[in-house]
Amino acid sequence: MSEPDTASPPRPRVLPTRWVPDLSRLLPADPATFHGPRLATWLLAAYLLLVAVRSAIHLFAPDGGAGSIASVDLSVEGADNIVAMFGQWGAIQLLLALVMIVLVARYRGLVPFMALALAVEPVLRFVSATLKPLDTLGTAPGAALNEYAGLIMLAVLYLALCPARRAH
Repeated sequence: MSEPDTASPPRPRVLPTRWVPDLSRLLPADPATFHGPRLATWLLAAYLLLVAVRSAIHLFAPDGGAGSIASVDLSVEGADNIVAMFGQWGAIQLLLALVMIVLVARYRGLVPFMALALAVEPVLRFVSATLKPLDTLGTAPGAALNEYAGLIMLAVLYLALCPARRAH
């Protein structure tokens, strides 16, 4: 009598086994299972931790990071409203980052979709900044790094769409 096969399925590799993305992985049938490389998950998780820290700064810093980080002139009339908006923005960002962290932990198959969402976010911020420019005393780190964040998330998306398990 043979014993049942209790071997777990092979774990994804750190890098893809093939560097050809599969768009069907964007919204997988089984969102709990991720077949892409572990590197994509690690990069996404690191980025989400960075977003959570940035969000907490906006939420908890006395000036919401508006003056101390984003170099917004807070000596103007209505500065308290600017600080309040930065704090509220931080609260929303923190909530979304925490939701995505839970999704990465529980529904790894959604890693490609989350990478896509995070790649589109800097584009939308650029559109917003073009339509409603913010007058600052210097260049905020978020503005300076915006395009790099989008490019990094596009790279994560590409990785996440590539298979990292050997076909049987």
